[in-house]
Amino acid sequence: MDFEYSDKVKGLVEQVKAFMDEFVYPNEALFEEQVEQTPWETPAILQELKAKAKAQGLWNFFLPLSFGDYSGGLTNLEYAPLAEEMGKVMWGPEIFNCAAPDTGNMEVLAKYGNEEQKKQWLEPLLAGEIRSAFAMTEPEVASSDATNIETSIVRDGDEYVINGRKFYISGACRKSCEIMIVMGKTDPENSNRYLQQSQVLVPMNTPGVNVIRPMTVFGYDDAPEGHAEIVFDNVRVPVSNIIAGEGRGFEVAQGRLGPGRIHHCMRSVGAAQRALEMMCKRANTRTVFGQLLIKNQSVREDIAMSHCQIEQSRLMNLKAAQKMDTEGNKAAKDLIAMIKIVAPNMALDVIDRAIQMYGAAGVSQDTFLAHAFAGQRSLRLADGPDQVHMMQLGRNLAQTYAE
Repeated sequence: MDFEYSDKVKGLVEQVKAFMDEFVYPNEALFEEQVEQTPWETPAILQELKAKAKAQGLWNFFLPLSFGDYSGGLTNLEYAPLAEEMGKVMWGPEIFNCAAPDTGNMEVLAKYGNEEQKKQWLEPLLAGEIRSAFAMTEPEVASSDATNIETSIVRDGDEYVINGRKFYISGACRKSCEIMIVMGKTDPENSNRYLQQSQVLVPMNTPGVNVIRPMTVFGYDDAPEGHAEIVFDNVRVPVSNIIAGEGRGFEVAQGRLGPGRIHHCMRSVGAAQRALEMMCKRANTRTVFGQLLIKNQSVREDIAMSHCQIEQSRLMNLKAAQKMDTEGNKAAKDLIAMIKIVAPNMALDVIDRAIQMYGAAGVSQDTFLAHAFAGQRSLRLADGPDQVHMMQLGRNLAQTYAE
């Protein structure tokens, strides 16, 4: 198993690191100030940095080679270290047009969209001109089982009529969000529960799309992205807005979530790595009871254990990415499930140790640690909760060894 990167990838990693050091970390406070002033608008500093990154060719790394003309020219394995660097700042991926939920939506459109849909929505998303959202989760049902989704999509002549309530729809609070992919049921009576759902494109300005409120994550509203609660009240869209065809919604969702899960985990490693680096700096500069923190055995053990956990998760990410590249996403499903279980929990452990070492500052707005902890905790639910991945992984393993 060869995880050695090509000179091209090594060069890109160094470019992204340099960009983050020169332009991103020094502007974290400015970003927060601008968000506070106009919460749901893209901050001017973010627009400025996106233009710089795009001009340097640091753009759209996430689409793998299998996506042909739309590809960023990298494999999943090659993308991993870049995602890790971007993940060290919560809004870092957007600078390089590699932020969820746009990445997953672009993958869906590239893989399943027709030419008209690609022209109207994929191309401006790839250019970073607009943002998007993915509307699946509902408050009234256990959405970890996608077949539970109750939003109705009923055909009426040349249109679909959509009714339902969604929440935690990331990105939909943002003023630059122009399009949603909405999952609902077109055939609720189908005896095959995996063929009841469909996915349809819904522009945000469609009459009947009502953004009720921004949901918070442990008190954070995550502006300018936000996580919206949305009511669809007799929303009408053309039949041509269906993605891939009626009854293929579950299939499209599975195709979307596989790569999305590992991308999250790559960024989790980055967040944990930043927390570790902060721990090391803190330990070597903070004096407690007459000596530096690093002189304490427990502090050394925390640093050592954090490094071990990060490296384990990093290697598991790379193994899963390599299998996706060589054998396909379906063949890598167990590894993807494993890293989705492991990486967010690992990041929570590491960030928690860093918070402890920073004391009161660790739970404040003065470091990235508290917000990162909230983000990683929510990631244990996003794209399928731990229990679902463990249930399916355990089932697959039991069947394999029983045979």
